[in-house]
Amino acid sequence: MKNIFFLLLLSSFLTTAQSTLPEVTLTNLEGKSVVLNRDFVEKDKLYIISFWATWCGPCINELDELNDVIEDWKKELNLEVIAVSTDDARTQKRVKPLVNGKGWPYTILLDTNQDLKRALTIVNIPYTIVVKNGQIVHIQNGYVPGSEAALLAKLKQL
Repeated sequence: MKNIFFLLLLSSFLTTAQSTLPEVTLTNLEGKSVVLNRDFVEKDKLYIISFWATWCGPCINELDELNDVIEDWKKELNLEVIAVSTDDARTQKRVKPLVNGKGWPYTILLDTNQDLKRALTIVNIPYTIVVKNGQIVHIQNGYVPGSEAALLAKLKQL
């Protein structure tokens, strides 16, 4: 419980660091270019953007946990999960097989040069932001099992 409280407290301080998504071009698994702040702008829709890598166990655990609850959440909220892989050129080839094996229904984007990660001053992953109407409205740094309940509570407030 202390860990969840600490994460929530930390996230409240971090929300002032960056208020909007920077204009950075990423690619999806099919190689198509995507710009988050232009391509994901549906009014009042919540975008959960999770930064992860194939070598990051907590990242994969977080995305697995989200996968278990996301369909229920979509019954209550208008939201989409975007999983941004920060794998570099050496490990990027592992992304698609891992995603296919997990059966994650997320939009998967590749931040191979870590341009978006740097623009948002992300130091460690897993790192999750929630965007609504182009504004970053919540930040969660790190993952603790069960933290998806706190995330859902926050999403319902937005």
